[in-house]
Amino acid sequence: MDFNYRNEAFLFDLGDLRPLPPRKLLKIGHIFVSHTHMDHFIGFDHLLRVSLGRDRRIRLFGPPAFLANVEDKLNAYTWNLVANYTNDFELLVTEVRPGELVTRRYRCRDAFRPSGEERRTFDGTLVAGEFFTVRAAFLDHGTPCLAFRFEEKTRLNIKKNVLREMGLPTGAWLQELKERIIRGAPDEEPLRVRWRGAAGPEERTVALGLLREQAVKVTPGQVVAYVTDAAAGAENSRRIVEIARGAELLFIEATFLGADAETARRKHHLTAGQAGTLARQAGAKRIVLFHFSPKYTGAAGLIVGEAMEAFQAESR
Repeated sequence: MDFNYRNEAFLFDLGDLRPLPPRKLLKIGHIFVSHTHMDHFIGFDHLLRVSLGRDRRIRLFGPPAFLANVEDKLNAYTWNLVANYTNDFELLVTEVRPGELVTRRYRCRDAFRPSGEERRTFDGTLVAGEFFTVRAAFLDHGTPCLAFRFEEKTRLNIKKNVLREMGLPTGAWLQELKERIIRGAPDEEPLRVRWRGAAGPEERTVALGLLREQAVKVTPGQVVAYVTDAAAGAENSRRIVEIARGAELLFIEATFLGADAETARRKHHLTAGQAGTLARQAGAKRIVLFHFSPKYTGAAGLIVGEAMEAFQAESR
């Protein structure tokens, strides 16, 4: 998912990333891995290959044993030449344990040897940034599995028609404008706007308060939740509803149809109806269903129909 106000993106899970162009992968700054079953972690190697030789840092978060999983991946390769690289790629990896976060650093120039271990208390929050927060909850998939909740602190929408009336272009300067507003910069602070016009480079200085008042619409930030690979037991259901409560957008697995509920239970997955019911109980505004069993190839409509029937049950 792309941030709307920064040239940055974050990613839930590391499945097959090959369909994504490198330009998109190179925007990713945070990755939140639910668990390390192959279909959720196989993309790690591709991301590593695309990122090598570049000055960048990626922060990864995953469940218990995640540090060992990452180190096993890194140790599978030979790194005898990377000390000569001009640029240094870095992974900052955090293992999420009940009550504790453990972080280690892996630098390309150090052949990805672990260093700088840090420990801090885990109270449900993984990232508390200037522009967004990310929380996590443990679910049971026969192995610990993480569900995630992303919350923007503020959403800023630019009124492009007003910019045109002010004689100002769109462009990269809008990112700086949004960041200053979110940081609470004073209205009298000047903002320099540079662009290339028909006659060459142009520049204007505009008071931040004028732009804030006339050209920016400030609304509450978006909430996105991500839930995958969990059976519908009572404790899992409670945690799913909590992590997804009030989400504008809920990504939730719907692996089996209700007719195959016993298979879903045995494999620790949700049925379509269970996914729709949990989304309704959480008060989610919209749902995106995914992780369909291959047995339903060509019949995705049945899964969507069953989930949406449960999701909309009380709104009829």
